[in-house]
Amino acid sequence: MGNRWSNWYLPAALVILSMFSLTALLLIVVGNHNVTLPPDNKYGLVFDAGSSHTSLFVYQWPMDKENNTGVVSQTFSCHVNGSGISSYAKNPPQAGASLKECLDAAMTVIPPERQQETPAYLGATAGMRLLRMENESASKQVLEEVGKTIKQYPVSFRGAQIISGEDEGAYGWITINYLLDSFTKYSAKDREWIHPTSTNILGALDLGGASTQISFVPAGKITDPNEAAHFRLYGFDYTIYTHSYLCYGQNQALQHLTRIIINSSSSDRVDHPCYPEGYISSFTTASVYSSPCAKQSMPPPASKNFTLVGTGNATLCRETFKSIFNFSKNCKYNDSCGFNGVYQPKVNGKFLAFSAYYYTFNFLNLTETQPLATVEDTIKTFCARKWDELKSSYSSEKEDHLKNYCASANYILTILLDGYGFRTDTWNNIAFRMRAANSEIGWTLGYMLNLTNMIPAEAPRQLRGHEEGVWAASIFFIAAVLAICIALLVMYLLR
Repeated sequence: MGNRWSNWYLPAALVILSMFSLTALLLIVVGNHNVTLPPDNKYGLVFDAGSSHTSLFVYQWPMDKENNTGVVSQTFSCHVNGSGISSYAKNPPQAGASLKECLDAAMTVIPPERQQETPAYLGATAGMRLLRMENESASKQVLEEVGKTIKQYPVSFRGAQIISGEDEGAYGWITINYLLDSFTKYSAKDREWIHPTSTNILGALDLGGASTQISFVPAGKITDPNEAAHFRLYGFDYTIYTHSYLCYGQNQALQHLTRIIINSSSSDRVDHPCYPEGYISSFTTASVYSSPCAKQSMPPPASKNFTLVGTGNATLCRETFKSIFNFSKNCKYNDSCGFNGVYQPKVNGKFLAFSAYYYTFNFLNLTETQPLATVEDTIKTFCARKWDELKSSYSSEKEDHLKNYCASANYILTILLDGYGFRTDTWNNIAFRMRAANSEIGWTLGYMLNLTNMIPAEAPRQLRGHEEGVWAASIFFIAAVLAICIALLVMYLLR
């Protein structure tokens, strides 16, 4: 019995050991993946060509394929001198020339060895949408000229285009939730990327110069499919409501208000409840009827000069703003409408309000979470201050901005409360912010993430890798064990 055991024990052990070694060797070689360590930072460049100004943002990330969240961050921003590119309709080459100073500055931030591979985009928003409505040929020429300028720089130019209002809203929603790790985040406890609960998904409120956007995940089904946007991000599906109101940005709303005021008066000297008492300004009819938005609302009166006289009446200001909206209850979606008959589900969850929302409320020190009553009292108190007092108290503020804060604040209250349907009990669900995770909030980051496919549709696949030296040593020792086993087996069989 013992002799038979010794006769087959050694060769059997060698055969089993050889099979294990061969299997391990095959798994290491065949299942091998190259896991490259992150190279130096790579970069992306996006121009936000808005209605009133253009800004350039440079983003950076530390790896070739961005499968995780939070790795893309803003490293540089530059505000282009002058007005938005749509203002150069009569001189398109100047639109391109206006970008050079910021492009020169960006080239000092992006290392020379990375510039050729840096994707560069220009997205134009509501100002160019209005120009396209009025003069499509001019809008194309402006885009061609800005493209020519960007192509003069050693970057990978990916195009200049006018983005839709709905895309602008959706990209802003993506930016917010990407920066705040709402889509996915790394759990130190579980040692893996996890999907946060849906309550962490935030809505986006964007207020520009010519348009405004609202985007959020509603509590129920979206009745009107035209107002829905669908995304698959990190292995999860999202359906959001998003709508853009062209001509309801801050600047266009203020012009609309002025048109209503002068049309309701028979005098050339008109009281303006949203301007501070003591403020007086002269203007022509043409200056407030030049926008395509004016042609949609009411016919222009005969060309003449007007004088606006500020009265600083916050209550009347807010009531007058309501007249630029259509709050009719005739809604074909079971009364689920925002304004102007546009379908909107009931606001749901937490929201971030940025752009002009933030800038106005930041000036008034209202960006902290405060009760609605406190916000309204603060705005009324500010509106009641006289123009000379305001100029003295805020001597460093541009007068063109200072005169509009009362009007802008009341417009914000009107559109959020009467337009979108926030109430006293949901007001504190709105946070007014302009930065998150060291990046400015806006549509540009979401735009770049989408166009460069840096947010994967599926959840990140995780691989474990060795340094090349460790991997080679593992192969050597497994191969050596396999060779020794085979040699001993052959010697045993030939003895």
